[in-house]
Amino acid sequence: MDEQKGFFGLLDKYLMGPMGTIAQYKVVRAITAAGMAAVPFTIVGSMFLVFSILPQAFSFWPIVADIFSASFDKFTPLYMVANYATMGSLSLYFVLSMAYELTKIYADEEELNLNPLNGALLAMFAFIMTVPQIVFKGGAMSAVTSLQEGSVVADGWAMANGVTRFGTTGIFTAIIMAVVTVLLYRMCVKKNWVIKMPESVPEGVSRGFTALIPGFVVAFTVIIINGVLVALGTDIFNVIAIPFSFVGGLTNTWIGLVIIYLLTQALWVVGIHGANIVFAFVSPIALSNMALNADGARFIVAGEFSNMFVIAGGSGATLGLCIWCAFRARSSQLSAIGKAAIVPAIFNINEPLIFGLPIIYNPALAIPFLTAPIVSMTIYYFAMKLNLIGAVIAQVPWPTPVGIGAFLGTADVKAIPLAFVCAIAAFLVYWPFIRRYDKQLLAEEGVEA
Repeated sequence: MDEQKGFFGLLDKYLMGPMGTIAQYKVVRAITAAGMAAVPFTIVGSMFLVFSILPQAFSFWPIVADIFSASFDKFTPLYMVANYATMGSLSLYFVLSMAYELTKIYADEEELNLNPLNGALLAMFAFIMTVPQIVFKGGAMSAVTSLQEGSVVADGWAMANGVTRFGTTGIFTAIIMAVVTVLLYRMCVKKNWVIKMPESVPEGVSRGFTALIPGFVVAFTVIIINGVLVALGTDIFNVIAIPFSFVGGLTNTWIGLVIIYLLTQALWVVGIHGANIVFAFVSPIALSNMALNADGARFIVAGEFSNMFVIAGGSGATLGLCIWCAFRARSSQLSAIGKAAIVPAIFNINEPLIFGLPIIYNPALAIPFLTAPIVSMTIYYFAMKLNLIGAVIAQVPWPTPVGIGAFLGTADVKAIPLAFVCAIAAFLVYWPFIRRYDKQLLAEEGVEA
């Protein structure tokens, strides 16, 4: 028992404390909110992409391809606009929603006269200023122009089904510009660098003018940053891509994913929603990778890969555990909780299990809860490495049941059995532990095992 207390004590001291602090950072909360705000649009846009490539999933059935080519394929440019307006413009959604949330957080918690809508629009203004590609030649700056096939750039604006840098490649720049802009806006308000209108002026007009001076401050700041970087032969997109590409590369390694899931599950074990914290940083990378997968890449961390393959039933991959408790457990406690939790578990909601069994602060189930997702992740990881399934190319709602989400996200029927294999493998990790725990509870209930 002392060893168990020591284990949870270490998690409390060295993990729960620091990660709990990180979760309260204003920027982290804003990134989380921005990611959640973008999800409905990514799902809508992704479904049109899936629809356009659906015949590839049924390549073994030629009649499907014939039907599509004779009907829906003739209208692809029409309905794929929905994809270009979402996944192809995702950075705009990110910069607007993140700046809005961050401005609102500062306004509420520091009691500043900040208008979240002003913060959002200022951030979008700053982000768009960073998008054009400019070069410094012969002592003068000029916009890049290229008519090369596959690399069309007009007056600095790279085009490919819309403005290229409005897509997922600009997410990290959007995040940085949202933070910089809101901090500049906050500074202007705190220093009273705003235009104050008479009280007789309508509030909407007055609030608009409060963004005028911050707008000039943001404009000059971004111009100076752009000018320095262009003079050095680069721009903010290329600079930001260096560290984020490194981090993104780490997330697509097996050891990187092990660390991600160990952190997530360890936080859950001590009562903190680990996914909300850890995946706040992973989600922008996953969205960016998903768009690249749609263009032919094979990134492992993409879209809702975790709910599709790794954590069937919810954090900890508890779907099989829940089914076993509902239909095989002999103790009244496990049986009742399993039956109550089984419907939510089908839709990847497992708080009834986590807090009901319980799993948090429970040494009997902590080890499989930590390791089961790593086992299912490993299966998915090597299935991708061995090209056994298609890459995740579309965002699906995270509550989508096991197998269905995998198919919709990859448009590959082979993903369906793989998702079930992952779920079964995760349950096998739980099996010896839950059987022992069931016997323990039976004894406590006064029933012989």
